[in-house]
Amino acid sequence: MSVPPIRPPLRIDHAELRLIELPLIQPFTIATGTMTRKVFPLVVLRGEGCEGYAEGVADVLPDYLPETIASSMMMLRDVFLPQLVGHSFENPQAVERLIRPWRDHQMAKATVEMAFWDLWAKVQGLPLRSVLGGTKTEVEVGVSLGIRDIPRTLTEVALHVQQGYRRIKLKVMPGHDLRLLQAVRHDFPDIHLTVDANCCYTMADLPVLRAMDQFGLDYIEQPLAWNDLHDHARLQAMLSTPICLDECIRSVADCRKALVSDAGRVINIKVGRLGGHTEAKRVHDICQAWDVPVWCGGMLEAGIGRAHNIHLSTLEQFTRPGDTSSSSRYFHRDIVAEKLETTDGLMPVPANGAGIGVTLDWDFLNTVTTTTESFAP
Repeated sequence: MSVPPIRPPLRIDHAELRLIELPLIQPFTIATGTMTRKVFPLVVLRGEGCEGYAEGVADVLPDYLPETIASSMMMLRDVFLPQLVGHSFENPQAVERLIRPWRDHQMAKATVEMAFWDLWAKVQGLPLRSVLGGTKTEVEVGVSLGIRDIPRTLTEVALHVQQGYRRIKLKVMPGHDLRLLQAVRHDFPDIHLTVDANCCYTMADLPVLRAMDQFGLDYIEQPLAWNDLHDHARLQAMLSTPICLDECIRSVADCRKALVSDAGRVINIKVGRLGGHTEAKRVHDICQAWDVPVWCGGMLEAGIGRAHNIHLSTLEQFTRPGDTSSSSRYFHRDIVAEKLETTDGLMPVPANGAGIGVTLDWDFLNTVTTTTESFAP
């Protein structure tokens, strides 16, 4: 039996950091505010004649987690990219180990680590899903609907149900919850329905949260504070509806504590929130060991981030529909040449070559780039 040759370490010859501003088709409102444009860092890593791409997912203001675009750009510019360029790495885990000691900044870490995963897969001529360990060629997809008045929400639910999406997620907040659920369940009694609170309730809202049990929800996503596993465990004991944790899970250690304490019975895996694919896979694996379902959450990513999410969702324990819906729901034009569109609630895994399977539309990208910085040895 022949032994496969050992690959030499992959050297990063050059890196590029861009800041992108991409207008949304319509405003997207959640409990913490309204977004009208997607602003994000884009990292390009170059080595062995290939390019690896990744998007950052921090917000302009710290209304999701403490990290912001300004802090992410600073860490990428001043810390992470200078540590990578001119150096060689045996695998993505080596990159993850290099940047792990820096505290927090998970989204900036994820941007460089994901770009390396893409580059590493391309150098080997393999799709990202294969090197991550995924097997699916398409993934189930749901939609996330922002906060609107009830009549508009009912119209949007009807449209997306007709389009075949496998789960409808409603953004909720105090005063925009029970009447909304009553109206949606009245018109759509049988759909897979969830709500996402984005941390806007407290234990003082227990009567409202308990009332949500009557609507047959698949889960209630992150009802309480972004850093409070303890009260989520208390709340879960009082509800029959599963709690899904998002903001609380920033590492595999957080996930283990959540599962041990029964703070949540579904986990939303966001690769940017977890610091990259390496940690996201660890969370996937511990949830698989506990037989806890996971799904891939979205941050209104453009085509590069969306492609990464789709490939990650091919892992076995992603058994709930994710947020990787059609790009055309958010953007008039995407930064990638390929169309990332669903059919009957299924998103095909991008397959235009190795890595994440999409290519940058450089001409359009240049029109939505506000700053560009280059890094060389």
